[in-house]
Amino acid sequence: MYFAIFMLVILLVSGVIWLLDILVLRKQRQAGALGDVADPWYVEYSKSFFPVILLVFMVRSFVVEPFKIPSGSMMPTLLAGDYILVNKFTYGLRVPIINSVFYPMGLPKRGDVFVFHYPPDTSIDYIKRVVGLPGDKIQYRDKQLTINGKVINLDFVQPYQYALNVNDERGNARAVDVTASRLSEQLGDVKHDVLIHDIMNQYSPGSPGDRLMQGETITVPADEYFAMGDNRDNSSDSRVWGFVAEKHLVGRAFFIWFNFDQWRRIGQSIG
Repeated sequence: MYFAIFMLVILLVSGVIWLLDILVLRKQRQAGALGDVADPWYVEYSKSFFPVILLVFMVRSFVVEPFKIPSGSMMPTLLAGDYILVNKFTYGLRVPIINSVFYPMGLPKRGDVFVFHYPPDTSIDYIKRVVGLPGDKIQYRDKQLTINGKVINLDFVQPYQYALNVNDERGNARAVDVTASRLSEQLGDVKHDVLIHDIMNQYSPGSPGDRLMQGETITVPADEYFAMGDNRDNSSDSRVWGFVAEKHLVGRAFFIWFNFDQWRRIGQSIG
C-alpha cells in the first residue's frame, strides 16, 4: 500500500508539472527569449517519467500486480522466495489506495489463493487460501476441516521434509529439519496439497482457532471470508486474527513468474 501511495504522489507531481508547463511555463519562457528554449530539468524529468509511471500505476492498480512470498505459510503450493502475479480485476475493479469497488466483476470462490490487506494492519498484504465463503459453517478439529457439515477428505500423497526457521532460547534464528505429511484436498473446483504436522495447535483463548479446537462451529459473516494457509500447522490465518472483509481484497494469485533459488518453479500456475 505504501508503494502505491508513493507512486500516486510521483504521478501527480510529475503530471502537474508537465501540465503547468504546457499551459503556462513554456509560454513564459518563449515570450522572454529569442529562438528555442530548453526545458528546465524538472520539466524534462516530468515529461519523461509521467507516461511510464502512469502506465505502471494503471497496470498495477487494475490488471496485475507482482508480489513476493515472504514465508512458508502457503507451502507446498507457494514457497518463500516465489515471485507471483496477482489478478487485480477478478474481484472487481477498485479505486487505488482506498480499495473500494467501482466496477463489480466477481467474488472469491472457495479454493482461490487470494491476496488481501491484513485485517490487524491493512498496510500489510497477506496471501492465503479461501476456505469459507459468506454464510458457510466452518469446523476444524483434530486437523480435520468440515464445511457446511461436509467433511473435506484428505488423501495422503507423501512425506514432506523442509527446513523450518525457529528461535532458540536466546532468540537466535536457526533452521530445523521437520517432516510433515503432504495431503491432497479438494475445495470447490480446486484440488491442491496441504501440509499437516504431528504437533498440537495452540491459539489464544477466545480466538477463532481456540473456539474451533473446542468443537465450536463458526459461521462466516456476510461480506467476509475464512482464510487458511496450506501449511495448516504453520500459518497465521483466520484461526488467529479472524475473517477477511470483502473491502480488504486485493486480487487472486495465479502465476509464479520467478524464483531465484528454484528455477523450475518459474511459469507454474497457482491453484
